[in-house]
Amino acid sequence: MAADDEHLIEHATGDSQLLHSGWIELRKDVVRLPDGSEATREYLRHSGAVAVVPLLEDGPSLKLVLVRQYRYPVQKVLLEFPAGKLESGEDTLLCGMRELLEETGYQAREWAFGGEIHNAAAYSTESIWIWFARGLQPGVARPDSGEFVETVTMTVAELEELCDAGQLPDVKTQIGLHWLQRWQAGKMSLPWQTAALGTAL
Repeated sequence: MAADDEHLIEHATGDSQLLHSGWIELRKDVVRLPDGSEATREYLRHSGAVAVVPLLEDGPSLKLVLVRQYRYPVQKVLLEFPAGKLESGEDTLLCGMRELLEETGYQAREWAFGGEIHNAAAYSTESIWIWFARGLQPGVARPDSGEFVETVTMTVAELEELCDAGQLPDVKTQIGLHWLQRWQAGKMSLPWQTAALGTAL
């Protein structure tokens, strides 16, 4: 954090846990504001997640592998890049490999790290680390118990059309698509590396 940001920083003076249920924790912290006054901040503590942008070579064309999944909090079926929660201490690449296999059945020969996003920084500690995958080999999906997903493939142009029409509300998928477009245009570098499921880099 930059030294000249001190006039914006809030400092915790106390905290209390309101709810802890499995993988998510609701907290209420007392903070001292930059002007010396106090306030409370309610937020969710989350271990983070990994999303994968899978690039499927289909002859001369490039397609993307996505999933359709019902998201109960918003009561909608969303089109998304495969993603899942990080386990405690888990490497983000290994998480991406695991989630890609579980949700779609695909394994990838090469991986490249795109970046980290804070998808709801006003009320959650969750980060999403976005990886790109290519050299895909099909297999059998292995969804978690109680997880129901549908795998779909579409071209970059088809996904762009959905985004332009306001039919791609999932933030990690929008960001993944944007970074993919920047990479294809030569405006973003992706450091591709060979990796196999079960190996850590």
